[in-house]
Amino acid sequence: MPEPRHEGGLPIELRGVHVAHGTTRVLDRVDFRLEAGPRTVILGANGAGKSTLLRVLHGLVVPTAGTVRWAGATERPRDQAMVFQRPVLLRRDAAANIRHALRLAGVRGGPAEARIAAALHAAGLAPLARRSARSLSGGEQQRLALARAWALQPAVLFLDEPTANLDPAATREVERIVLSIHALGATIAMTTHNLAQARRVAQRIVFMHGGRITEVSDADAFFRAPGSAEARQFLEGERL
Repeated sequence: MPEPRHEGGLPIELRGVHVAHGTTRVLDRVDFRLEAGPRTVILGANGAGKSTLLRVLHGLVVPTAGTVRWAGATERPRDQAMVFQRPVLLRRDAAANIRHALRLAGVRGGPAEARIAAALHAAGLAPLARRSARSLSGGEQQRLALARAWALQPAVLFLDEPTANLDPAATREVERIVLSIHALGATIAMTTHNLAQARRVAQRIVFMHGGRITEVSDADAFFRAPGSAEARQFLEGERL
């Protein structure tokens, strides 16, 4: 599998970021810095702002106020990728879905085919390369979305609840791929509502409540003794 590039516009810095949809406040004066290195998992209750934060970091959502900088620049770098809760796949076979993404990134011919083969193999999908993407199971579709992202060699991979609709076996397979991508050098930022998954995947926790980041902590320290009242209540509620 090809190694990802390591630029990614890191660090990504948010200063005073506010996002509102009409009169609804989604993010409220968020300051945050995403650096290369640890796998970062964003936790919080539904409506806390997790997905919006991820989209701001990736440049998909423009803040109502505040600033976003990628390595000091205002233009988002291209070597980032994002995988959503429900994968967006074309009405083509599995290999063609990856090929299309590579073509958009300017990768064609032999180099593209090599990346496609390696990505499908790493995701355990090589036998399904010619299968229609939309005929795959939910877990297979999510693995294809990850293979497509990996073939792009992202320096940063954003994942928004990537296993929310999957069974335990499919969830573990997705986690395996995510950990493999990180092992090659990509920075991972992920949202999840699954505390067991967060314990398995996270090296750093970002906890959100009411559109604000209330805690950023080493994962082991967070689960042992969360520093904010909101985080303690969240963990206690999950244990009930």
